[in-house]
Amino acid sequence: MVKEQLNILIQLAASDNEVAEKEARLIKMIGQSNGVSKEEVEEMLKNPKRPIGDMNTLTDDQKFEYLYNIVQLMKIDGQVFKSEIVFCEDIAQRLGYKKGVIGELSTKIFSDPSITSDRALVKKKAQKYLK
Repeated sequence: MVKEQLNILIQLAASDNEVAEKEARLIKMIGQSNGVSKEEVEEMLKNPKRPIGDMNTLTDDQKFEYLYNIVQLMKIDGQVFKSEIVFCEDIAQRLGYKKGVIGELSTKIFSDPSITSDRALVKKKAQKYLK
């Protein structure tokens, strides 16, 4: 499951045709904190797997974690491209959320992973967008 999530993050990072250094560092940090070696993450960055798998089997908590991570990754390089927003909205819809959740969460999630938002509050706001 962790590798599937990393793959989605990698695809988001590459959606503007370039994986920024900050994006790669965040992906590596998320991978390593979930037991994926640095080497494995680097290999995944070089060769992202497509297509994105079935997300209907995820729990609500897992869906929220995906959502939180993709929004954080979208913002981490300090630039948000339309292609990244469209990708995030597509992933949100696949997770069972209305695409407006991306706009809502992007105002609550910080680009710097060391600044943590009130995850319970953010999750509560996201729940309102579940279909």
